[in-house]
Amino acid sequence: MNVIPAVHAEGLVKTFGDFRAVDGIDLHVDQGEIYGVLGPNGAGKTTTLKMLATLLSIDAGTAEIFGVDVRRDPHRTRQLLGVTGQYASVDENLTAMENLWLFGRLQGVASEKARRTAADLLGQFALEEAADKPISQFSGGMRRRLDLAASLITRPPLIFLDEPTTGLDPRTRGQMWDTIRGLVADGCTVLLTTQYLDEADQLADRIAVIDRGRKVAEGTPDELKTSVGNSTLQLQLTSPGDQDDAASVVRRLLGEEPVLSPESGRMNVALEDADRAADVLIGLREAGIGITSVSVDKPTLDEVFLALTGHDTGADNDELELEAAR
Repeated sequence: MNVIPAVHAEGLVKTFGDFRAVDGIDLHVDQGEIYGVLGPNGAGKTTTLKMLATLLSIDAGTAEIFGVDVRRDPHRTRQLLGVTGQYASVDENLTAMENLWLFGRLQGVASEKARRTAADLLGQFALEEAADKPISQFSGGMRRRLDLAASLITRPPLIFLDEPTTGLDPRTRGQMWDTIRGLVADGCTVLLTTQYLDEADQLADRIAVIDRGRKVAEGTPDELKTSVGNSTLQLQLTSPGDQDDAASVVRRLLGEEPVLSPESGRMNVALEDADRAADVLIGLREAGIGITSVSVDKPTLDEVFLALTGHDTGADNDELELEAAR
């Protein structure tokens, strides 16, 4: 028995003038999974999500949500999904309860049912004690949880999360991750965009890597990591100022581009053969470069993204796509 995918898109294209924000992207999201779209600002993530959510027209290509054609039946499409954007859509002047009730009423839910649903969602997202507080008194994490709750008023089977943890502290990000996992455990399908490598690694069952409007790779986190090597040499340099010289040693010996963390002095090197770690260590010692710690582990998504695109997820900060898509 064939199960209809939650999302099936082929050849999606979106242009803004001469700028091609999305350039022929294919997506296939199975029901009940967390599917991550990973890429830097300006890669086309937000625009892709907005086309699938009927918030932007599709210039070329096709898209279906649970078998419903997005272009031909946008009203039915919107009934099948909830959307949480990068910026909270709640009203600053209303309380949490009033915001959720209003969202319910706007979506055709009867007043009393909207109130009951709002109360249930406030409890689910640990916001019941703040139910009668104005949003202006909420922290960033509380706003994000409320925004996510608002997208669940009608309990849609598919949730779009556009960079759901942007601007949150590590503790609150972890809480949001638990909330997202809980949605899937309750039967939802989640498609999320992120520029955080650890977020994609922690949450996504499968990941599409997007760069400059194109999908450059797709697979499970482990499949993507294996594609760039079997092991990663992780080094902590004694002096962060030695990173450029250390990188030159790696390029000369392995022909590989290491992933650098300039502030911390860390350096990761993808290895096809774990035995080559010894060559790098000897080369660094001969160059007079000190090391405080060393380990060999599985590759990270940092190496994957660098290998696929030639830069890390923070290197391309083109905001044109984001501004045009708003």
